[in-house]
Amino acid sequence: MKKILFYTFFSFPILLFSQTETRKERQKKADEKVKKMQKDAEAGAIIFNKQSAACINFNTDGYAIGYEHGKYKSITNTNLWWFNFGERKSTKEEKISPLYQSDKGGNPYIYGKKNNFYNLKIGFGKQKLLGGKNFTNGVAIQAIYGGGLSLGMLKPYYLYVYKPSSNFETDLIKYSEDDPRFLDSREIAGSAFFGEGLSEIKFVPGAFVKGGFRFDYGRFNEMVSALEVGINAEFYSQKMPIMALGKEKNFFVSGYVSIVLGGRR
Repeated sequence: MKKILFYTFFSFPILLFSQTETRKERQKKADEKVKKMQKDAEAGAIIFNKQSAACINFNTDGYAIGYEHGKYKSITNTNLWWFNFGERKSTKEEKISPLYQSDKGGNPYIYGKKNNFYNLKIGFGKQKLLGGKNFTNGVAIQAIYGGGLSLGMLKPYYLYVYKPSSNFETDLIKYSEDDPRFLDSREIAGSAFFGEGLSEIKFVPGAFVKGGFRFDYGRFNEMVSALEVGINAEFYSQKMPIMALGKEKNFFVSGYVSIVLGGRR
């Protein structure tokens, strides 16, 4: 019993001292971490854990809207996940008005358009900080690159055309080699409403890669307020017919400018 009391009496201060030392070390590490974060913030480093943002893309051959989520791996490197929906258009598209007016139709139409080409993209990429900013001013320059899967969607483009030997009565048709009225501007009464052809959408799988530079001019690091410019390339498993008289292809390259708005936490 005396031995137990002896060891307890002398070991307790030692144990308490070691715990005190451990707490001091932890506090020291915490203080150093805070100082480092303050120093990084003053230097313009982005020191948050996550970011999320909405974006609007203006492509050289279409447009897209999307959402991105980012997780910071280090001060200069971030993993990104993308989700985008957009439409790709032909450079030969031209909207014109019908020569005559009728009860149905009358809307401007795109001559020779065979299909609307939409795409849904899901991808993964990287964001690398190239140059920082101070906490309230300047521009952070970041490299953006990555890729993923793209689901192409072809929706038939419908037109109202005049019935043969009729008093401005119309038929609703899509492109067919057997009906020349689709490409005869004298017979076209106008474009159909957007909902026509939705039940006939054809899905085509594909893939994409992208790369660009993002210029983040947000007033504070908590804000994502940026302009991004870059190049996007897409490949599909089959040729995508957009125009009846145009060349069909399954590989597309385009430039883009994107407005990115969001926040960090």
